[in-house]
This record gives sequence, C-alpha cells and structure tokens, in this order.
Amino acid sequence: MLPRRLIALPLALLGVALAHYAAPLPLSAVAPPRAQFGLPFGGPPGPDTWLLGQGYGNTTGAYRQRRSTYGNLQGIHAGLDFSAPCGTPVLAIGDGVVAEVDGPHGSPPHNLVINHAGNLSSLYGHLRVRSKLRVGQQVKRGQVVGESGDSQGTCVSAPHLHLELRDRSHQRFFNPLPYIAADWSTLALAGSFGRGYQYDLTQPRKWQSPDSQPPALRGGALLNEFRNPWPPAPGGAR
Repeated sequence: MLPRRLIALPLALLGVALAHYAAPLPLSAVAPPRAQFGLPFGGPPGPDTWLLGQGYGNTTGAYRQRRSTYGNLQGIHAGLDFSAPCGTPVLAIGDGVVAEVDGPHGSPPHNLVINHAGNLSSLYGHLRVRSKLRVGQQVKRGQVVGESGDSQGTCVSAPHLHLELRDRSHQRFFNPLPYIAADWSTLALAGSFGRGYQYDLTQPRKWQSPDSQPPALRGGALLNEFRNPWPPAPGGAR
C-alpha cells in the first residue's frame, strides 16, 4: 500500500489543475449583481478597525505587475483589499457552503472559499490562521469564518484581507462592488493604501471609477497594455 503522503500529493496537484484550468461557466449561468452580499467585516470602518485599502481592477500596483503577479488575471487586481489589524474577525459575505479550506488559490498564509447561490464563490485570502470551518459546512451571512492576517506574515508590514468574487469554476473574476451592499463612495475616499487607478492618457476617463472596473478571465489577454500610461513606473520603466 502506498504511503498516505504519496497519495495525497497527486490529489493536491490534481486539485490545483482543476481549480486553474476548468472551463469558465457561461455568464448566463452566473447570478447578476444586485447587492446581494454584505461586507466581510462588522462594525464601522476606521483607522483602528478596517478600511478599504485597494480597489478591484486597474490599480497602479496591478498595472506595474501586469505581466507578472497579475499577468494571469488580465493585468488587473482581481479582488478588494481591506486593511485591518491581524486577528480582526472576517465575516461570510453571504449564505453559502464552505468549498475549500486552504485550497490551491494562493493568498497565503491561509485562504477560504465559500460557494454561494448563483454559481458565485467568495475567496478570503491572507487569513492569519487556518479556518476552523469544514468543507461542506453551511455558513450564514455575517458568520465569523476566519481572522484577517498579513500577506507578509508579520502583522506589521501589510495586514489586510484579500476578498475576491469569482464564478464557481474560479475562471471569471467580478468587481465585487455591485454585489456588496455598502457605501462604496465613502469607502473609496477613505482607502488606506493610497493606490488609485492607472491612466491611459490616450483614454484618460477609462476605468477611473471603482464601479467601472472590468471583469477578468483567467488566462485572458492583458486588458491594460497602455501606450501612454500614467503614473509611470518607478524609474520610468514600463
């Protein structure tokens, strides 16, 4: 009989393959946005609680890494970053079923995926510790499902929650704003990471508001290969 670890490794690799190369669901099979979800944190935003740190879409940070970190996501930041002290309770944005605990989607050190009605999935990334939930467990909107952590593992340099809204195949990524009931205009003004959207000076009005950011398809062509970008990358490099 093969050792358990030799069986588990191929299964884990198969999970990665299925997660990243499954066929995208047709858009007609995915629920349209109607503010059906809530925010992933309770209580009011503020410098001592949580803030919207970086928006979804064509952010300056994503643009500068559009061929590397975000190259497989058409060059955009395919989620919302909420800054919050490590250990802040993270809430389910809607009713659903736990689909993955520390699945193959990155956002270390820990992540969680919840499936919702309408073939939508929410991903909670950079959690401080492994979620205590089990795959298959039902959760309710507002239920604590984890603790926010830090992508750098220090709880000092960049503590935040990365929240994505995907189709259930994990191939399509949607702007969460029209799906989540919140005062986005105020949250966008109070963002703490100081990153705006990248301009293409040949089309300076394109994708310059939080609600205008486009969906992304895993593995699709870059959406933002701008001819005249602003601001330029540090050192003037593109």
